[in-house]
Amino acid sequence: MSMQLSGRKAFVTGATRGIGRAIAEKLAEEGCSLAICARNADQVAATTQALEAKGITVFGRAVDVADPKALEAWIVDGGRALGGFDIFIANASGLAANPTPEDFKKGFDIDLMQSVTGVNTALPMLEKSNAAAVVAIASISGVEDYGYSESAYGAMKAALLFYIKSLSRKVAKKGIRVNAVSPGPIYFEGGFWHDVERNDPKVFQSVLEQNAMHRMGKPEEIANVVAFLASPLASYVTGANVVVDGGHTRRIQN
Repeated sequence: MSMQLSGRKAFVTGATRGIGRAIAEKLAEEGCSLAICARNADQVAATTQALEAKGITVFGRAVDVADPKALEAWIVDGGRALGGFDIFIANASGLAANPTPEDFKKGFDIDLMQSVTGVNTALPMLEKSNAAAVVAIASISGVEDYGYSESAYGAMKAALLFYIKSLSRKVAKKGIRVNAVSPGPIYFEGGFWHDVERNDPKVFQSVLEQNAMHRMGKPEEIANVVAFLASPLASYVTGANVVVDGGHTRRIQN
């Protein structure tokens, strides 16, 4: 089934690994031109080359999304390079887990403010699109406390969810849809849960046992949902927080 994304211009932060990479690849397969960023210049170059091999235009740049000026410049320059702006995916995360002032500041700058800065910079271009969409990658840690020393990370994701809901109501009249996706435990090589599996196998196993499907998700399973929300097929969906967690959470979504 076509998601009607061919020819759209999509921007993805943190796009060189894990969920961000899977999102970029899914959007490329659907025919989107892409602007991607991440902190590591070599990884950005390699990802750009791999995505271009799919036959699309890619604008890649090494960017620390905690630097608002750098993030703004990437968005403006990417919009010029691609000739427009339809989709903004705020994916990059600081994974700030510890209850320290330093981690709270890191989470604020990356998990929350990249979305605020990104959207504010992109809005003039998004308003010109006939199918504009913003999707922020939040987390089930923003709606439940799991006791995994995630207080800074969860607090910033909770703030992100409020921001996304509030934003969705403000920009709906401009034809811009805004949604969040909250993944549960997602496993990929070199990722957070890969590290837990190696360094704390008991915790890893306990998380598997808590999950209703008794497994962790794949980045591609998040990317599929993100692509749908970014597409015209989700034309009446805005202000939603879509939980993709294999039944890990026990709360009733409301």
